[in-house]
Amino acid sequence: MTPQNNLSEVQKLVDEIASLRDQLSAKEAVISKLEFEIDRLRKIIFGKKSERFISTDPNVRQLDIFGESLSDREKAALEKAAQQEQDLITRTITVNKPRTPRKDISLEGLRVEETIIDPEGINDQEYVCIGSEETSRLALKPAEFYIKKTIRRKYVLKNQSDRLNGENESSTVLIAPLPPAPLHKCMADTSLLTEIIIQKYLYHIPFHRQIARFANLGVHISSSTVGDWFSQSCELLKPLYDHLRRRVLSCDYIQVDESTLPVVDNEKKRAVKGYVWAVHSPVTGELFFHYDRGSRSEKTAMVLLHNFKGAIQTDGYQVYQNMEKLDGKLMLGCWAHARRKFDESLKENKKLATEALLQIQSLYAIEREADERKLSLEGRKKLRCEKAYPLLVTFEKWLYENYKSLLPQSRTAKAIAYTYSLFPQLSRYHLDGRYKIDNNQIENAIRPLALGRKNYLFCGNGDAAIRAAVVYSLLGSCKAAGVNPAEWMEDVLSKIYFYNNGKGNLEELLPAEWAKSQDNKQL
Repeated sequence: MTPQNNLSEVQKLVDEIASLRDQLSAKEAVISKLEFEIDRLRKIIFGKKSERFISTDPNVRQLDIFGESLSDREKAALEKAAQQEQDLITRTITVNKPRTPRKDISLEGLRVEETIIDPEGINDQEYVCIGSEETSRLALKPAEFYIKKTIRRKYVLKNQSDRLNGENESSTVLIAPLPPAPLHKCMADTSLLTEIIIQKYLYHIPFHRQIARFANLGVHISSSTVGDWFSQSCELLKPLYDHLRRRVLSCDYIQVDESTLPVVDNEKKRAVKGYVWAVHSPVTGELFFHYDRGSRSEKTAMVLLHNFKGAIQTDGYQVYQNMEKLDGKLMLGCWAHARRKFDESLKENKKLATEALLQIQSLYAIEREADERKLSLEGRKKLRCEKAYPLLVTFEKWLYENYKSLLPQSRTAKAIAYTYSLFPQLSRYHLDGRYKIDNNQIENAIRPLALGRKNYLFCGNGDAAIRAAVVYSLLGSCKAAGVNPAEWMEDVLSKIYFYNNGKGNLEELLPAEWAKSQDNKQL
């Protein structure tokens, strides 16, 4: 074999080694990605529910706030903030949260059914009662169907009773008007309509399971009948939903998020992923859900929010970032989303991820301090300006400096890039005491939708998804107002027909206003 052939063979081996190295690197990247997904899923299933970060190493260094890029004024302010930050972190690590005592069962307002038991052989001639011992147990009466029959008596003046005939009977006979029914020529009482709606959208029991339960109670109702009752009830509630929607969008600070909702596509003959938008007012607690053909597009978001003026708090979805350019809209970020990014990168780069999480933890500690001190909105704003703002300035510089040393495709680099790109929105919460540090309130409000999705799996069509949005909006606002949803729904269904026809102000039926009217009745 000639030297030239040897060199050729060596070059082939070198090329093959390089190719194998590339393949190995690619496979290692895939393995790393899969390990990350497995770890994330394990955390979702078995991990702690709280997102609050507690460092296991109290000696981890905090941010270097004395870099050359800081001005003298910044150095003085941040040196003071660093000490405050360390105090907050130390307090978080060392203070043990006391256990919450178990709450007693609330029995207030329950009907009491008494049963008196006497010993055998007792008679009034020989014995006298000197007292009693009482034992109370909490009992439950299963649901019961019954016929609610309304009998309207007819009256006529005695001196006219002999002259009644078919022609003038209507002018001489007195009869009370029939109490209003929510649905025309519908056999279902408001109590049954309420039960059907509440069971599905508050307790997540699909219609077919409710129908089976009704059959066990001796009443057989077809699924089409239940579906018709529900759809007609939602049509009655739609104007109230529209009023709620206008009321929420009239606020100057809202939170917005989206959630998936599978909807059957009749053309594809299967359920496809659709999206429902949620809009929440943190100040009033009211919210509404919006469904528009399942779209999550920028066009849908613009149509939904085009008339809104004020602050909009969202996650990092690009559609929201494009709104930053529009007049009259101030975009706010969500620190919970930023925190999750660093939490996911802990295994990859523990040092940098821990440093970032500690800084975010400090911002949340300031919020807890404001809560513990029960500060006013102005007081909260002042505390944020004094303590949170210097930390925000420092953290932004830390993000910029540390990104340079990381591979762009690493999870830590992506977490830093995500946070840095949104930092103007993330830091604006300190400008107003009403603004929240994160979007967790609206995420909590969306949870009933996720629970329902696991039980009834999908909506039959787009109209069904719109009806679901109507009911979830009203029940979510009931929860925010501290209103019993079943009591509210039954009362509103009995009145809504007249209110929809101009015989009342729909505002009075919104859960928050309805609660006020109930309080006034009790005075």
